[in-house]
This record gives sequence, structure tokens and C-alpha cells, in this order.
Amino acid sequence: MVAAVFLFPGQGAQYPGMGLDLLEAGGDRADAAKKIFDCACDALGRDMIALIRDSDTETLKRTDVSQPALCAASLAAAASLAALGVKPAACAGFSLGEYPAFACAGVISPEDCFRLVDARGKAMQGAVDRIAASGDPPGMAAVLGLAPARVEELIALWAIPDLYAANINSPKQVVVSGSAAALSMAKTRFREAGARRFVRLQVAGPFHSPLMKEAAGAFAPALEAVEFRDPAVPLFSNVTGARIKSGAEAKTLALRQIVEGVRWTDEEAALAALKPAALVETGPGKVLQGLWRDTESAVPVYGAGTAAEILELGERLK
Repeated sequence: MVAAVFLFPGQGAQYPGMGLDLLEAGGDRADAAKKIFDCACDALGRDMIALIRDSDTETLKRTDVSQPALCAASLAAAASLAALGVKPAACAGFSLGEYPAFACAGVISPEDCFRLVDARGKAMQGAVDRIAASGDPPGMAAVLGLAPARVEELIALWAIPDLYAANINSPKQVVVSGSAAALSMAKTRFREAGARRFVRLQVAGPFHSPLMKEAAGAFAPALEAVEFRDPAVPLFSNVTGARIKSGAEAKTLALRQIVEGVRWTDEEAALAALKPAALVETGPGKVLQGLWRDTESAVPVYGAGTAAEILELGERLK
């Protein structure tokens, strides 16, 4: 079996009905996926299958809905792959995706994974709702056409209050978080500095920045109550971009991740150093596949979010 790195997508990859076709795949794959959805239902006390099936796109955008729903779809995909004998050589996840990565790497149980993402989603949605009540809420924007190092250098140089580099997505894209005033000022400054585009994102809040401190404080007690074990396979951090050495470190970084940026390009470099045969986006969407291809690595990346993709991948990685 080919050694593949599992990549778990973050919020934004969700869509109505995601992952439910895994339940119709038949045989061991369907049984494995059903166990994950049943686990989510039991842990959260609500019917996650009905939630994913019946929610519209706008409902699924809510942070407190999308986080447990996306986690369920992603872990169901990982379980379906395992039923075909495809298991991870390493794990990494983008933002929310770190939690199914934790579970897949044996750091937390699936039950605790669902409880944590539920608490995280509620804490973040609560903070976002209070932010939105301000009338001119903060948010996020993508800076295209400037190298990540240049974006970070400019942010430090300008010292615009409440402007932060949030997601270092690829050599071609950085997402910044900030107050409404900071983003307005940054739009002009980045264009003058040579950015090709500055695109305000349709997200609910200024994620992965100190502006989410309230959410981190609300989430901390739930996180502290859960046991984190040492990773059973290599596992990588959004905050540091490096390999996580212990369960204790994973727990500390999980809290920091709410208020600190996602250093995805650093994680990709660390994953490339493992010399994997392939990477697999395990769950809905294709965002992480695109970001990996932006690195121009020769290592292939595949999708594993649908029953058809997983079946094909099981044959490909034999």
C-alpha cells in the first residue's frame, strides 16, 4: 500500500449532503462511515445525517453548524478509506481540519473530537454574533499577487492597528484578518505595494487573529477537559507549521490556533520533507488539492470526499 498523507479541509468546504453518499457505498465502507455518523449523533445529541441532508447552504455556513458537520463528513471519509486498507502515513488539517487530523492520528477519540468541534463552533459563533452587532464588523480578505513574506513584512512595517496575517495559504495567496477600518486601509496599501487583487471574503469574522480572543477564552474549558495522547503517526501544526511532538503540545497549539495564523505553506514544506508517495484531501472540497498544486511539487494529490473518489483511490493506492 502506498504511504499517503491525509489532509483534512477547513470551514468553507462544506455543502448540503456532503459525505452522505458514503453511507450508500455498500459493504465495509458504508459500515465504517455509518459508525462515524452514529458516533457524531451520540456525542452531540442530534441527528447529524438529517442536519447535513436538510440544511441549506446558508445554514451550513454558520460556524456552529459547519464545524461538527464538516468534521463528521471528513472522519467518515477517513473511515471509508481505512475500510479499503488506505491509512495515513501522516496527518494535517487546515484550521477546523486539525480536529479530524487529531482523531485520525490517535490524539483524541472520535467522540471527543465531535464534542470539541461543537464547543469550538459555538464559542466562535458567539464571538462572531457579538462582533456583527457592532454594525461595522471585522472580517478577512485575500491578498493575491504578493509573496507571503512580503505581506508579513508590509503588515509589520505599516503597523495598522488590528491587521493580521491569518492564513499563509500558498506562494500566491495570503489571507488577512482585521477590523473594518484596518481592512479598508489595507486594501489601498496592498494595491499600492503591487498586489494583483485584494478580495474581501464572505466569512463571519476575523478568524485566526487576536480579535478572536473571546472565542478562545470560551473554548478553553472544553479543551482542558479532554485527554490528548501522543500522535500515533506524524501530525503537523497550523500554528508552527512543524511536526507536533506530543499530546500536550497538540492541546496547547489547539487553543493558540484560534487567535494565531495558519502557516499552511510551512506545513506543506514539512510534509514534502517526508517524501510521501501521495497526498489525499480527506473530506469535502478541493481547496487543499489546489494549494498543494501551487507548490509545484511532483508529488500527486487526490480527492477523497465522495464514495466514487474513495473507491478509485483505493484501487490507485494499492
